Amino acid sequence: MIDPSELQYMAGFGNEHQTEALPGALPQGRFNPQQCPYHLYAEQFTSTAFTAPRCANRRTWTYRIRPSIAMGDFEPVDMGGLRTAPITEAPCPPNVMRWDALPIPQQPTDLVQGLTTIAANGDARAQVGIGIHVYTANRGMGQRFFYCADGELLFVPQQGELLAYTELGVLHVKPGEIMVIPRGIKFKIELPGGPVRGYICENYGGSLHLPERGPVGANGYANDRDFQYPVAHFEDVEGDYTLLAKFCGGLYRADMDHSPLDVVAWVGTSAPYKYDLARFNVINTVSYDHPDPSIFTVLTAQTDTPGVANVDFVIFPPRWMVAEDTFRPPWYHRNIMSEFMGLIEGVYDAKEKGFVPGGMSLHNCMTPHGPEAEVFAKASSAQLAPQRYENTLAFMFESRYVIAPTQFALQTPARQKHYLQCWDGLKKHFTGANDQDL
Repeated sequence: MIDPSELQYMAGFGNEHQTEALPGALPQGRFNPQQCPYHLYAEQFTSTAFTAPRCANRRTWTYRIRPSIAMGDFEPVDMGGLRTAPITEAPCPPNVMRWDALPIPQQPTDLVQGLTTIAANGDARAQVGIGIHVYTANRGMGQRFFYCADGELLFVPQQGELLAYTELGVLHVKPGEIMVIPRGIKFKIELPGGPVRGYICENYGGSLHLPERGPVGANGYANDRDFQYPVAHFEDVEGDYTLLAKFCGGLYRADMDHSPLDVVAWVGTSAPYKYDLARFNVINTVSYDHPDPSIFTVLTAQTDTPGVANVDFVIFPPRWMVAEDTFRPPWYHRNIMSEFMGLIEGVYDAKEKGFVPGGMSLHNCMTPHGPEAEVFAKASSAQLAPQRYENTLAFMFESRYVIAPTQFALQTPARQKHYLQCWDGLKKHFTGANDQDL
């Protein structure tokens, strides 16, 4: 296993990177020469249409020991807890829902075996919507590799470190960081620090990208320079290997007689990357009112309607709260957007009890929600002064489409059946038209 401290990275979101593990492995002056250096094969990997605008085009030329088609036929395998939109196995109720953290398995389980789908929306075959999964694992993947043809994968670790060996290099990711693996990129996950748990957003739609800053200007939010890409790293190893593929909602396996991590050099704009959430430059109010959560958006994937997201990845990190004469926690609200939240560490300011690290909640389109009764009472009468929120990190997958829970999510003992009771203490305070404070 690679020592994570020895890994090197390239910086810059969406940049055209070039990297080679052997000197001179990248052809000079052309992408597809008649003969590649070291007798490698040229293979282009594209995750957008060929004619996508230059600013949005994602493609990478790889120079590998064997082309990817050097493999056996696929055959279907058991899906386990993995599901794909559209979710039709259970009705989608409008109820607020919350879950405890799923337990780490007792039996030997790698990351693919430990995938459990909690909810999804849209239609993977139409490349619309998202799948939301929890991963739990206690062993590495060894000689098993995986790729997802249904969408790109956004990893949000909550417990334990991931060492991701991908075709284009190696990424080390720990809680407080995220990782994105493009649709179709092969990888395996090893566990350098023991058992792991976390969340995955499978984005069926267009690629995640940085949101526009608008009047904020040139700097702030997630800055391009803080995204890290792997350098080329290859294996020239033969043996018995298994390639797993998620395709059209099914899970398939194929045999290989060599490691698929045989890319010696690459150049392009479509590659796995990671980002440290502590580098997010939080923008917040310095006067009054609680601003919309869109100011905490790290990455977004838009629908065909500008400004309407297939998915936004939003975080609620440590930050100062200084708003004057303001109810500082999130206000009560009903949205056209549907919200799936998770907690990486600490306490979320609107839910001080019951929302635990590794847990999650679902508040769907037009379902009312907001701070629990005790939080409302405390925040309504607090003596306001600048307050630093420390040791907290929550996130949200927010989508234009209704997020349907799976049958597992509806029936698991981890579901908090009495979640609604956290609002039981809300009372009428209305004093009538004679209130002298109006």
